Amino acid sequence: MQTSATPTHCPYCALQCGMNLTPVPGGTVEVSERADFPVNRGALCGKGRTAPAVLSNRVRLTTPLVREGGTLVPAGWDEALDRIAEGLRRTRTEHGPDGVGVFGGGGLTNEKAYALGKFARVVLGTSQIDYNGRFCMSSAAAAGTKAFGLDRGLPFPLEDIPRTGCVILVGSNLAETMPPALRFFSELKENGGTLIVVDPRRTRTAEQADLHLAPRPGTDLALALGLLHLVVAEGRVDEAYVQERTDGWEEARAAAMAHWPEQVERITGVSVPQLREAVRLFCAPEEAMVLTARGPEQQSKGTDTVGAWINLCLATGRAGRPRSGYGCLTGQGNGQGGREHGQKADQLPGYRKLDDPAARRHVAEVWGVDPDALPGPGRSAYELLDALGTDIRSLLLMGSNPVVSAPRAAHIEERIRSLDLLVVCDIVLSETAALADIVLPVTQWAEETGTTTSLEGRVLLRRQAITAPEGVRSDLEVLHELADRLGVEKGFPTDPEEVFEELRRASAGGPADYSGITYRRLAEENGVFWPCPQDSPGEEPAGSVHPGTPRLFLDRFATADGRARFAPVSHRAIAEEPDEEYPVLLTTGRVVAQYQSGAQTRRVDELNAAAPGPFVELHPRLAARLGAAEGDPVAVVSRRGRAVAPARITTAIRPDTVFMPFHWPGEGRANTLTNPALDPTSKMPEFKACAVRLETVRT
Repeated sequence: MQTSATPTHCPYCALQCGMNLTPVPGGTVEVSERADFPVNRGALCGKGRTAPAVLSNRVRLTTPLVREGGTLVPAGWDEALDRIAEGLRRTRTEHGPDGVGVFGGGGLTNEKAYALGKFARVVLGTSQIDYNGRFCMSSAAAAGTKAFGLDRGLPFPLEDIPRTGCVILVGSNLAETMPPALRFFSELKENGGTLIVVDPRRTRTAEQADLHLAPRPGTDLALALGLLHLVVAEGRVDEAYVQERTDGWEEARAAAMAHWPEQVERITGVSVPQLREAVRLFCAPEEAMVLTARGPEQQSKGTDTVGAWINLCLATGRAGRPRSGYGCLTGQGNGQGGREHGQKADQLPGYRKLDDPAARRHVAEVWGVDPDALPGPGRSAYELLDALGTDIRSLLLMGSNPVVSAPRAAHIEERIRSLDLLVVCDIVLSETAALADIVLPVTQWAEETGTTTSLEGRVLLRRQAITAPEGVRSDLEVLHELADRLGVEKGFPTDPEEVFEELRRASAGGPADYSGITYRRLAEENGVFWPCPQDSPGEEPAGSVHPGTPRLFLDRFATADGRARFAPVSHRAIAEEPDEEYPVLLTTGRVVAQYQSGAQTRRVDELNAAAPGPFVELHPRLAARLGAAEGDPVAVVSRRGRAVAPARITTAIRPDTVFMPFHWPGEGRANTLTNPALDPTSKMPEFKACAVRLETVRT
């Protein structure tokens, strides 16, 4: 047994914190500090420290399962793979290629995401592929692409945050969602900078702020427009920057001026003096940033909302300058890389557009297929899930648990149950896997090598530290075996470095160009920022290696003319405003001890002790009207269903709003309630705001 420590990265959030793994008896590993990685400098949250617990055979899958007479029973790999191939072949014959759907995950490595997208389009010939990252930051991606011509979560490293003058943090509770990142904001304040937090709740993050703005859920767009109105009215626009580096200012300016402060106060609940103070703090230093997370993004107008916050950066001359700009705090471990290399409905590797003829030709040449044979764009994530059992009869699912994580979850569970064939590749028997016809046990982070791309756009190498248990195979092996059974004998290697070498070629020349990145460089340099083309910059000596791009847009934006674009946006209401029947707003989010749908973290004793189950957070005034005391069961009812959880009474939330974390299935499943209303551009569901009523529950 290997005894030396392997440097690698955490399997959870997009910080991808560095850690060392040392094998210990029992087939698992011990986590120790890895101080050389600059993002966390050795610090880890509870999830990272306890990640090895899920490697235990006590909680993970170690053999394929097939459904017999309504029950999942153990089976051999050949039997399971043969059944899958037969079922997929039958669906294609009876319903056509688009009768088969593929659903991926933001936790898959770049190699897996790339191979899954290729498998869907080359082997299955289906357009029906998307992934759960659509629920993460697709609105920010759409807005960033519109404004800058390129989407990368952060266009600068996290290390720039302590050196700026002011940060507006919109809809992020990073003290709980990515705790090691909080120190960058603590250092910001230690250096004399200021932190403004925008959140309907006074979270652990908001408690660190110099100014906390608590808008009504779903009104972040109006808030951003109100701040821009004041920037204009107070003469704080950087006119020279706007003229030299942007287009579309007049239309955006006119839209903002229609949102005067008193009107914005009525819409958001944020007072005019607070609005003015936010503008003063943001505009006082020479350098400032706006960072958004799921709060403003998970709305049916999320793209416009992020666009309005970008407008604030552009009008004040903060984007594309050192220690300044707009950035998005990506959530999932490989949420960034996961959407760059082909598992998203409308994209090919390298962040190329699937409907771009030149992109299709380039990728088709790498894949050795006819460009015309590649299907066009398919349905977005929720639309795909909603079509299960009707247009889509079979589904191959990797690394996602939509029974818990999708909006209108009870409906999605019904759609999943109606499939002719559901195949799930996972490390544990998640709530979705429990409904499958065939479940394949696959390797985990410590048992395989592969790359991920962090929220900074830093491509990282996760290294294998231990051997997977007998009976467990990698996702790449699964795709290789299925492709072979379906008549494609070549093109799906099982070695991750070989897959990455092909990914490099496929991404070359694309917006997310990885062609200059190799496994050797990633190991030696502690990661490389994309874009990193094969060729070095023109001013470098011939044959030199491209250094990667830690900071984007300093010379020009990624648009055709190098200029950024303002978004001419106006406030509009959420899709479902409160009324007499449903008078309260529900917003959802995470807690520090659990992660996403909880499929992994709910199997860790230490984390469950810290966060054992769902709850309903409500203000004392709302609790008094309901007649609920701390810990009483409370029913939250929306037009889509009913969830029950204990009351948690606190003044940290607005009186017109309740909060539920979304990590749990069953009676307390928050996503039973959420609204699948979609943003027209990003197709992001409106997780963050819907109308509900509260009821007491007799015990």
